[in-house]
Amino acid sequence: MANVSVYNMEGQAVGTMELNDAVFGVEVNEHLVHMAVVQQLANNRQGTQSAKTRAEVSGGGKKPWRQKGTGHARQGSTRAPQWTGGGMVFAVKPRDYSFKLNKKEKRAALKSALTSRVEAGQFIVVDELKFEEIKTKKMVAVLNNLQASKALVVLDSMDEKVIKSAANLQDVKTAQVNTINVYDVLKYGKVVATKAAVEKIEEVYA
Repeated sequence: MANVSVYNMEGQAVGTMELNDAVFGVEVNEHLVHMAVVQQLANNRQGTQSAKTRAEVSGGGKKPWRQKGTGHARQGSTRAPQWTGGGMVFAVKPRDYSFKLNKKEKRAALKSALTSRVEAGQFIVVDELKFEEIKTKKMVAVLNNLQASKALVVLDSMDEKVIKSAANLQDVKTAQVNTINVYDVLKYGKVVATKAAVEKIEEVYA
């Protein structure tokens, strides 16, 4: 089992924690991680783009010139795709890009992502994150102490003061144990998790 240091909000090591290999020490499956990221990005797509075919653009009911004898190529409508103002060939239409991964694949992908953060030394455990008031400056100071200016902050429960303190930071996102996903784990430079959150992750995913 991997051992990681536990830090306080001042960035000082106050102990160590043994991580469960069933969650943080699995064999990294890059294919599943890739599929999980692609799935999340695809599911986030609105798919509302739409363009008109030649049947949907207005005008063009009359043949622009007779079939033969003009020296021009034959044309049936000024709304054909080769004309300015014509319709598109194979015009894009609203569609659903989402697809599904089964539960086992999702869990395996998340475990692989978490393991990769631990192996890269980018998984930071703090004993607790408690703020007396909502203060962005305080959150910045804590993350600077932990050398994690770009981070996914994982909490064991809903803490409005911590969440709102991080809300205006572009490179910081807060999540609870039940909302973490592969894309966010990989997108943000480091994962900062409270000790209680780590225990909850092990309880849920082990």
